[in-house]
Amino acid sequence: MTNGSLDLTGARILVTNDDGIHAPGLAALESIARELSDDVWVAAPESEQSATSHSLTLRRPLRSRKLGDKRYSIDGTPTDCVLVAMKRLMEDRPADLVLSGINHGANLGEDVTYSGTVAAAMEAALLGTRAIAFSQVRSKDERISWDVPKRFAADIVRRLATMAWTSELLINVNFPSVTPDEVAGIRVCRQGRRDLGTDLVDGVDPSGRPYVWVGQFLSQSSSGENADLTAIEEGAISITPLHLDLTHEKSMQPLSDLFA
Repeated sequence: MTNGSLDLTGARILVTNDDGIHAPGLAALESIARELSDDVWVAAPESEQSATSHSLTLRRPLRSRKLGDKRYSIDGTPTDCVLVAMKRLMEDRPADLVLSGINHGANLGEDVTYSGTVAAAMEAALLGTRAIAFSQVRSKDERISWDVPKRFAADIVRRLATMAWTSELLINVNFPSVTPDEVAGIRVCRQGRRDLGTDLVDGVDPSGRPYVWVGQFLSQSSSGENADLTAIEEGAISITPLHLDLTHEKSMQPLSDLFA
């Protein structure tokens, strides 16, 4: 299925995230969405759900709390939020566009497989809705500024809305940690992979019991060609088209031959 361009002036937009309903990145994205449409809804997790990936809550009921007009918190994952919003809160008319973020930190390379921000966009894509995930890279001292997305995000959405949209497509956008005037363009990139993996930190708790704590990636660089990590490292905004079909096409024939 392929959809044509989307008229944003009459579009219903759902804003969600994985950092929680009170996150500053969500407030920034909500403001950006209101530049695009008058029909903006918010449904976000009641508490932080970072790195929950595409998980659903199956062993307990979900509850939503109305915080204002078209604004809700849900005591579940980002995936839960999109599903509940689209199937119940917006039952009369589901969203035409889902915007997820703006995440407090990058979602580049391997991050995509862990990210609740990207997973919310994935759920929207599964429901047949256009979806864009936004993330803001932190500075080396862990500070964060929303100035770059505030300048560029609305225009990025407007441009993407003019594109024909294939079923199961979602867009992953990352903003570099620079000032708006320092942005080195907008690049369409592949999902990269870091040259070094994740660090594990060993320690001992106050009771004397050993633990392992998952740390940071040891590298933010990628040797892959046209990688999202490289674009961000060079100060550009990265835009990566992702899709939900994980089939490795090149392996289909060798496997078919193997099991013929």
